[in-house]
Amino acid sequence: METTDFSQPIRQSAKGIIVIFVFNLFKFFKKFLVFFIAFGIQVIRKKSFGGVTPTMMYLGLIAMLVFLLIFAILKYLNFKFHLSKDDFHLATGIINKDNTIIPKSKIQNVYIKQNFLQQLINVVSLKIETAGDKKSEIEISALDKPTALLLKKRLFNKISVESEEVEQIETVEKQNIFFRVTPKRLLLEGLSQNHFKSFLLIVTFGYGIYNESKDFLEALELEKHVEGIVNLDETDLFNLIITNVILVIAVVLFSFLFSVAKTFIINFNLEVVENQKTIEINKGLFNKVSLSLTPSRIQNLVITTNRVKQYFGLYSMSVKQAMVNAKQQKNFKIVALEKDQLNYLTNKLLSDYNREGETGKPQPYFVLISALGMLFFIVLANALALFLFGIDMLWINVIYLPFAMFYVYFEYKKSYYIISNNFATLGSGVIDTTTNILETHKIQAIKLKQTIFQKRRGIASVVISTASKSVTIPYVSKSEALSIYNFLLYKVESQDKDWM
Repeated sequence: METTDFSQPIRQSAKGIIVIFVFNLFKFFKKFLVFFIAFGIQVIRKKSFGGVTPTMMYLGLIAMLVFLLIFAILKYLNFKFHLSKDDFHLATGIINKDNTIIPKSKIQNVYIKQNFLQQLINVVSLKIETAGDKKSEIEISALDKPTALLLKKRLFNKISVESEEVEQIETVEKQNIFFRVTPKRLLLEGLSQNHFKSFLLIVTFGYGIYNESKDFLEALELEKHVEGIVNLDETDLFNLIITNVILVIAVVLFSFLFSVAKTFIINFNLEVVENQKTIEINKGLFNKVSLSLTPSRIQNLVITTNRVKQYFGLYSMSVKQAMVNAKQQKNFKIVALEKDQLNYLTNKLLSDYNREGETGKPQPYFVLISALGMLFFIVLANALALFLFGIDMLWINVIYLPFAMFYVYFEYKKSYYIISNNFATLGSGVIDTTTNILETHKIQAIKLKQTIFQKRRGIASVVISTASKSVTIPYVSKSEALSIYNFLLYKVESQDKDWM
């Protein structure tokens, strides 16, 4: 079988010229599109603007496209990479030449992605991240998929690349597709999500569009056309409520459709492939991604569900790793898992995980703080409703007040913590139930937080930080907080284990 020799400097696929050109063209127009439209309209309308004629403008546009194409070709020609025994080498630069060397041991993640353009020309991009930066260190824009997979395998393999060992590395590992999502479970996942954020987003967007087109809507005299359906007499409170209920139902239905569509696009053809030491995630419709999860690099596991999801047997797992940018971190999520599959993956990624230990709860002070937060929200919402719609909208408190009480109740009910010898497990949530799990030997920092009001009550919070995120055990007694602090500090200092 013909294989790629990574020991000699090589270029990416020639199709990379197209990818580089289109990417730079998109960035250019993203920055200057408004300016070009405004300037172009002036030139075309006046036949000449600032000494620039339409012909000159078109020639300038062509010259800019030629410049970007030449830049893409030069960037392609000067982009070469190869592998040595322990390092990845990259040479780049058109005028200023750069040589980058990354030890394989420092590589945090290797991602294979394929956007819509790359799907059309049948190439993939490969990104290499190290633990030293939140941004991707290296991106190879155009490789055929077999070459990208082989390079990814070599980057995670530390043995020599001499002839006999090359054959050993290139032996195709039998992959076990542990989990593949079905369209039915994706549909249920989308329908059972927390739609509150989508609802607020759509309401905000709709209100902004309404304000921008208010004069146009008034000119259409829509009120007269709607009078036959709903009587819009402002003195009739019942009809006003009916009108608002219809609008709310419409927005809720749209938010459901939005969530379902988003879930399908992001998690299309989601599959989890189990290798000997790693877990691989493949998913995406317009942007296909392939991610590898190595247990030693995992800092936190976040498990989410809710009552509706539990009814359908749906659980989601998010994996937090060090030095991963926020956009990429969203891809480290596996949705629509069954309970047994969730437990298996948890034990695969966190060996010997258990919830042994006494379950602790926050002090009642937690309820007070939560209630004050909801009170502030209600006051702000009422003030906004009065300012925008007048006194007639105060009926919305019929919804706000029960919502606030349920919010406080469930937030306290779902908050807990379990500290064991090797793991810290923290529960939280209101609509969703969230479980954060971290290994004690991967803790980077521990600190106590206490305001002057908490000090008088003998209450403190414990903040536990890993290389990927921080979690908080909120509002426990000062003695309990000190006990947790000292225990975790002891576990961090006494365990002879690497955090990565």
